[in-house]
Amino acid sequence: MKLSKRERDILAGKRGKGAAKAMEILAALGRIHGARRMVAVDSVQVSGISYGNIGEHGLAFLEEWAGLRSRAVVAATMNPGGADRTLWKSLGYPPAYVRKQERVVAALEALGVKPTLTCTPYQIGFAPLFGRHVAWAESSAVCFANSVLGARTNREGGPSALAAALTGVTPEHTLHTDEGRLPTRIVEVKCAVTTGADAGALGYLIGRLVSEDAHGGVPYITGAVPPNGPERINWLKALGAGMAASGSVGLFHLEGVTPEAIADGARLSAAAKARSSIDSLLPAKKALFSGKGPIDVVVVGCPHASAEDLNRILSLLGERKAKIPFWIFTAEVIRKQSQVNGVSAALERRGASLLADTCMVVAPLAELGIRTVATDSAKASFYLPSHHQAKVYFGSLEENVEAAVRGKWR
Repeated sequence: MKLSKRERDILAGKRGKGAAKAMEILAALGRIHGARRMVAVDSVQVSGISYGNIGEHGLAFLEEWAGLRSRAVVAATMNPGGADRTLWKSLGYPPAYVRKQERVVAALEALGVKPTLTCTPYQIGFAPLFGRHVAWAESSAVCFANSVLGARTNREGGPSALAAALTGVTPEHTLHTDEGRLPTRIVEVKCAVTTGADAGALGYLIGRLVSEDAHGGVPYITGAVPPNGPERINWLKALGAGMAASGSVGLFHLEGVTPEAIADGARLSAAAKARSSIDSLLPAKKALFSGKGPIDVVVVGCPHASAEDLNRILSLLGERKAKIPFWIFTAEVIRKQSQVNGVSAALERRGASLLADTCMVVAPLAELGIRTVATDSAKASFYLPSHHQAKVYFGSLEENVEAAVRGKWR
């Protein structure tokens, strides 16, 4: 692997010990993956910041790195942490847990990472341009950036993403290259995919299909058409999040929809060496549904809800009020916007709560007394049983709103 003079200088410590450590990590990863050079990145998204996930060792690692006094040289954002930084007391979070979570955030801020605490940085002003290189870590954000926006990023680990932030570069391999973005399999969809939950279920099935393909699998999908209007982005988010969860997929091409498929669909589809079809979403819906007994909370916003999603939920509620806790996860920027335009107050009057800075997957659900949830997220339905031993009612957003209003699953 060949480093430029600037990169060699960073490795030699001329930009500080923290940046040198970062370049050492990136150079090692580049050699492992057969990269020939580094590429400059426009932005970085750092994951693995929930104290519940990284624990004492992860916190010590971040605080040690922050003590070396290097800072990010490109725009860098944070993934959700383990607690809502504003509402944690009212939600019943353990104070000791929140104090540790705040230390994680403080260490990353000292390294120059913006405390956005969202899995959807592209919804709050950090959307990369087509063809540009970034170094993102959160699985659903990686899939969205590569597929829907046409940017280029591998699925970084927390340390490698942070290393890219401190140096402004990342090794050029896999999804940063033209070859690495070629489809490994054509997936023909022969069933209706109407709702966001349907898209997530389809993503779950595709992820499992392509998980054994090269590069984690790059599907070229035909036969599935996202809805027009405000639900379109949510549908595409859910599709990518589902396949990223079940199959570690970082890129999909959707015929006639995603930018690379529009620009060069014939060449891309011809590159695929395998072909599969999906006739029904029922196997996914059965696999993702483990609900039993009373629902403790209805949770939506995985990935984080957009402003359009909040308006849609408000419309579905109408004048009705939730009988059980109804949590909507979003970015703090969007929560503040909703407070200004009145959407937040309208949702609260109907029994729905806007939570920010965290998500259902990394929150300490057991400590909050939550054992059974309802959600429209295939990603959350995939992770919650294994991460939190939670039971999950999985269905469309409409079904979840009805569950909140009725107090039980229909």
